[in-house]
Parts: sequence; structure tokens; C-alpha cells
Amino acid sequence: MMMKMLAEGGLSVVTDELRSADDDNPNGYFELEAVKRMSAGNVAWFADAEGKVVKVISALLEYLPSKFSYKIIFMEREIKEILASQLKMLTHRNETSRADEAEIEAQFRKHLEIVKPWLVRQPNMKILFVSYNKMLSEAAPLCEKILEFLGAPLDVSRMKAVPRRDLYRNRKDRV
Repeated sequence: MMMKMLAEGGLSVVTDELRSADDDNPNGYFELEAVKRMSAGNVAWFADAEGKVVKVISALLEYLPSKFSYKIIFMEREIKEILASQLKMLTHRNETSRADEAEIEAQFRKHLEIVKPWLVRQPNMKILFVSYNKMLSEAAPLCEKILEFLGAPLDVSRMKAVPRRDLYRNRKDRV
């Protein structure tokens, strides 16, 4: 959702478009496969990404090269909703997960307990935490915060149109 919002706002987004929109994510994925290889030292693609928006999952943030400065919008969502969404996506792809949901939830919580304090201590990273859940009900004020945080001209009216309650299918009251 956030990547689509930033693109609609007028920012240049880096994506290889290998993974296109589908029933699980009608807004698209906005991913770049090279990001997944940062832990192996693959950061040559950074030269073409400067000043642009790149989607990086929280587990890979520690591999961002320290010679650059970053403004990170960290999307937060209820963990049970994340797990429900992932399970549904795996089911649609005919993939199965043998992992215990409670164990995955515990690992994810522990990961967040480590990565969030680490992020705020990084001198080359500015962080804005944004609630996915609040974005669906309070898009206008959160879009203004994003505008202020990024300090870039954005089309806020187009950004506010992206969060859609009809796409909020894996919510707490249904999990």
C-alpha cells in the first residue's frame, strides 16, 4: 500500500516488475529482486536508486550500505493480520507452510523488538513509523506526516485515494 501511495504521490519507484499485481495484492508488489541479495553484498544497483523509493523488508534493513542516508517509512501492521495474509497468499500459490503459526508470531515479535530500536540508533537513517491499520481510517493526516517527513512535493490527494477498506481483508476481526 505504501509503495503505491508514494508512486501515486509522484515519487520515482525502483521496481523490476517481476511480480505483478494479483488477487492477494491488487495494488502490486513494487519489489526489486536485487534487494533480496543485499545480504550477499549485492548492492551495485544502489547507484541507479539514489533519490528514489525502494521497498526493503525489515529483515534486510541492516544490509543497507552505511555510506548512504535513508528516509525509511516503516509500515507497522497487526502481526496476526500479517500472518493471515501470508498464509492466504501461500494457499493461493499452492505452497504450504509447515511452521507453527505461534512460533512464527513469536519470532516476528522478537525481530521487531530488535530491529526497531536498532533503526532509530542509526545515524544515517531517519525513520517514520506508520500504522497500516490507521492508514485505512486516517489517511489524510498520515499523508501530511509523510509529506513533511520526506520533504518532497507530493500529490497528497492521489496518495489518500490508495488505501481502500475493501482491500483490508485480513483484519483483526476476521483473523
